[in-house]
Amino acid sequence: MPKVGADDFIEHTRATAADLEALSRLDFWPRLDPDALQGLAGDFVVTIDPYTEADPGAVLGHLVVAFGNLIGDRPHARVQHDQHPARLNIAFVGRTSKGRKGMAFSPVHYVFSQVARQWSRDRIKTGLSSGEGLIYHVRDAREELKTVRRDRKASQERVLVDEGEPDKRLLVVEPEFAVVLKRMAGEGNSLSGVMRQAWDTGNLATLTKNSPVTATGAHVSVIAHITEEELRRYLTETERANGFGNRFLWLLVKRSKLLPRGAPVPDDKLEPLIARLGDAVTFARSQDDLSRTRQAEALWADVYPGLTEGEPGLVGAILSRAEAQVLRLSLVYALLDRSDAIETRHLRAALALWRYAEASARRIFGGRLGAPLADTILGALQTRGAMSETDLWALLGRHRTAEEIHAALDSLARVGKVRSSTKRTKGRPAVIWEASQ
Repeated sequence: MPKVGADDFIEHTRATAADLEALSRLDFWPRLDPDALQGLAGDFVVTIDPYTEADPGAVLGHLVVAFGNLIGDRPHARVQHDQHPARLNIAFVGRTSKGRKGMAFSPVHYVFSQVARQWSRDRIKTGLSSGEGLIYHVRDAREELKTVRRDRKASQERVLVDEGEPDKRLLVVEPEFAVVLKRMAGEGNSLSGVMRQAWDTGNLATLTKNSPVTATGAHVSVIAHITEEELRRYLTETERANGFGNRFLWLLVKRSKLLPRGAPVPDDKLEPLIARLGDAVTFARSQDDLSRTRQAEALWADVYPGLTEGEPGLVGAILSRAEAQVLRLSLVYALLDRSDAIETRHLRAALALWRYAEASARRIFGGRLGAPLADTILGALQTRGAMSETDLWALLGRHRTAEEIHAALDSLARVGKVRSSTKRTKGRPAVIWEASQ
């Protein structure tokens, strides 16, 4: 088999006729930049690709999250006093079984099971339901003050009542992420807050009085699968606004090709990857603080303003942790390469994968501000054409005040989503609104 280069590989996996139905309502479909296929991660994706219908972006995403969890939280990059370990959450968004989201994890899981059997067997779980349940799987040992009798004398002593979970690594794989999002919407469910703590620091606790279980130094990563329709329906306004959504990388994925016979990857192709992965894991677990090389620092200075600039609306909220996500991705690429510093190639790879995630997020969440009334008005203007405020009031069932409608239109105008013009009438001139794009 001839060697396939990254450029040839990307060209090979472009959208086919099977995607035309989806593409008919899209302005674009995100493409994976060849720069993301760096080092061991890139070699793994290119080697696996001829044997799977999975999206190459999905295979790559599963790989970087699994590796980041397996190596634990000791290796990290630093931002002032904050440590960023290789802890990532990724949600793969596609069309039910046709997106081949689950298929992308199969070769990754197999290879990792050859490198770390116990971790693969014991530390990959599914079934997120509550914050307390998540904490339980990475919980600390717990002692309680109990009355102990010795030689007919009673005394109060601290007694070990729960040995806890000594392995703080946990990779949560959720093939039905919509179920998790629905649970999170339940009153009193603490899962969203605990998952945010897990991404930030790994020190987990709830404010529930009857839940004494806590975890320190937890290293939790999440791989989630969901359809685009389910995501829009179940990711609530609260979760978008409170920072849950921006702790995930959102990747649009689709079936890359048709393989009706579906043969496994030959052992002679997997064995070199397994050996390299084992070496990378051993190396990574011996590392501590990784910094950027001088050249990578110069590149970081160039891209940092764009990563931190921010923007209003729902897309801005989802993408607001861009710099932290890129930093963690660059750390993973460096460790996969067994490098004790983040080099330019690692940062370029991280930026390429981030651009794919950003383009996916804009496709999924774009055109909406996260404010229900503004989103409804924008959708109406985009589908029905120009309307006056009176037309909009009627369309909304006459349940909104003129002040509410005008405020929503003003917010849309400030971010360039709509524009207005004046139309002469027999009476007062009418203000007409239309979508800008």
